[in-house]
Amino acid sequence: MKQVLRFFSFVFIVVSTATVQAQVKDLRSQLTTFIKPYKATIGIAIKCIETGDTLSVNNAHHYPMQSVYKFPLAMAVLHQVDEGKMSLDQKVHINKKDMDKDTWSPMYKKYPNGNVDLSLGELLEYAVSQSDNNACDILFRLLGGPAKANEYIHSIGFSKIQMVATEREMHQKWTAQYTNWAEPAEMVALLEAFCKGKYLSKSSTDFLMKLMVNSANSPKRLKGLLPAMTVVAHKTGSSGDNGKGLIGATNDVGIITLPDGRHLAITVFVSDAKEDFDTTESIIAQIAKAAYDFYLLQ
Repeated sequence: MKQVLRFFSFVFIVVSTATVQAQVKDLRSQLTTFIKPYKATIGIAIKCIETGDTLSVNNAHHYPMQSVYKFPLAMAVLHQVDEGKMSLDQKVHINKKDMDKDTWSPMYKKYPNGNVDLSLGELLEYAVSQSDNNACDILFRLLGGPAKANEYIHSIGFSKIQMVATEREMHQKWTAQYTNWAEPAEMVALLEAFCKGKYLSKSSTDFLMKLMVNSANSPKRLKGLLPAMTVVAHKTGSSGDNGKGLIGATNDVGIITLPDGRHLAITVFVSDAKEDFDTTESIIAQIAKAAYDFYLLQ
């Protein structure tokens, strides 16, 4: 009798799994249809971390990350903290030359003349939660340049994420942003590994997760259509336009916590868009809402 019960349990699991996989395939088809009319290259990857259900759309493309790369940069910095080579409490002296006034920088607004000592933890908060470009480049400098952050990310197995140019270099040359790229599924895999605490200590994982949850940047993207109390740990990225009606990148990547405690790792890259900015943000919000609604029923 027990053998019969085990058999029927096995059959139920197989059938259930097959049904979910068919439904995920259907969601992928719906998202593919949804993005088709837009004048943009749009990459999507979604994974339910607890069940492993995965989908991607237009994955085989090098999407410019823009400030999304501050997430893997922060992981590289926190790895140094875990190794005892840096400390969140260590003070970093900020000179006036570190403060580019012609870039997005809440830190510059507070300390326009530099000449201030900030902790490494504060710099990470500026870079991740506030997407501060000056803080980002200071962190790159502390690591030894983007190549060092890139080396770390590749060393843990994520070679389809590339960090080459600093924020200042991207600001100086439009095409530099395309040297900092990722494939959507690779970014989702990194988000999953981060969420599971695979490469950072618990304290570092918790610290970075808090910075991403506390981010107030671009609330109309992943968070835009989700219920107000939904916890979303995310990192955005934006290029602005090139003066000729082309938006290089409008991005958001993150981890959405569902009401039952499951987590969705999600990446949406909207690249080379000939749409207005509000439309590019709305694309991301609608994709996130579709994924959220789908998994509420699973």
